[in-house]
Amino acid sequence: MKFGPVPIDQAENGILAHSLSLPNGKIAKGTLLTAADAQRLAEAGFETVTVARLEDGDLHEDDAALALAKALLPDAKAAGLRISGAGAGRVNLYATGAGVIRVSAEKVSGINGIDPMISIATVPDFHRVDADGMVATIKIIAYGVPGVALKAAAAHAAGAIKRIASVFTTATLIETRVTPEIPPDKGRAAMAGRMDRFGIALTDREVVPHQIDALAPAIADAPGEVIFVLTGSATSDPMDVAPSALRAAGGEVTRFGMPVDPGNLLFLGRLGEKPVIGLPGCARSPALNGADWVLERVVCGLDVSNADIAAMGVGGLLKEIPTRPHPRRETST
Repeated sequence: MKFGPVPIDQAENGILAHSLSLPNGKIAKGTLLTAADAQRLAEAGFETVTVARLEDGDLHEDDAALALAKALLPDAKAAGLRISGAGAGRVNLYATGAGVIRVSAEKVSGINGIDPMISIATVPDFHRVDADGMVATIKIIAYGVPGVALKAAAAHAAGAIKRIASVFTTATLIETRVTPEIPPDKGRAAMAGRMDRFGIALTDREVVPHQIDALAPAIADAPGEVIFVLTGSATSDPMDVAPSALRAAGGEVTRFGMPVDPGNLLFLGRLGEKPVIGLPGCARSPALNGADWVLERVVCGLDVSNADIAAMGVGGLLKEIPTRPHPRRETST
């Protein structure tokens, strides 16, 4: 591609590099200049104008962006995404429904490493998305790029990004109480909101005493395809009430604790084929916490290993809470 100033009489069929204001209107950057445009510029007193001109083998920015999008999503429907129209060298990718986005950092880096004029920016791997949420933007930075460079970038593209939808339709939230009173429904409302975005319905409310012999049968008989346990007293040890109740119900605890704050006091397990998540107290708030990172993967049918949870520590400091009894930062004196 050629780029630079040219005399007005040579501007026709050039791509205008910068928007120009004329007495009789504006010509926007990226406009493919016509003879009439050149005449308007001359009448306005312009002697030269900066243009880009494609050479043999070059692709226009819009064509290149759209071609890369199609290489990324050869079957957009199967990937759970859709491709926007192209404009100003940009094409966006949107989710067609709620779910978790998987991104191959290796493939995205491969695309971005071919030519600085070819770029793609995505949401993070495992990012939760709602319907119509943007998950990636492809931008051709120059007005055109060599076709060979676009072809090389496209070779890295297939399978670089996809949406994983929920695989469940129902979940049971079991709450425990430490006093005779039924606890406020704040926690249930927060969890109902989390599940609703995935199209998952909570089964009827169940509140039991904070005791192993009361919680174990509630877990065993839970009708939902996923089971959440929200205790009235914090679960502070793998042998505490909720993990012990899961074992007593015939299930297993596969992980206790996570390096995400808020959210440390989470446990993960199974009861047969049903995932079980022991929620930290912060799950009573709709604000992001470590439980979100786990439950979002779980409800989308993704395995969550010990290594996965250990890796969440990088970026896992989600919020500083100055009013906590034991603040994360030392106070100055």
